[in-house]
Amino acid sequence: MPKITYIDFQGQSRSVEAETGSTVMENAIKNGIPGIEAECGGACACATCHVYVDEAWREKTGGPSPMEEDMLDFGFDVRPSSRLSCQIKMTPELDGLVVHTPERQA
Repeated sequence: MPKITYIDFQGQSRSVEAETGSTVMENAIKNGIPGIEAECGGACACATCHVYVDEAWREKTGGPSPMEEDMLDFGFDVRPSSRLSCQIKMTPELDGLVVHTPERQA
């Protein structure tokens, strides 16, 4: 199973195993990762699962869709590496993915 490492705004790191096809958000919720609220449950209808994709992984995860960009407008401290974790599906190629959570969600 691919692994995801979540790093919070204070630098604390937590790694979890993820099932292929699941999202970064689903794995955060399943494993009690702080900093991801996911109020809409993964429907791309809010910005409470906002993460920053680590620079080394940005090309592999790709950029946000137009709908995701619209939701990111509601995010806190949005950056070029910002993504909604509900929109990043885990694949074997993303084994080792690193994402950072913002200081707070919108």
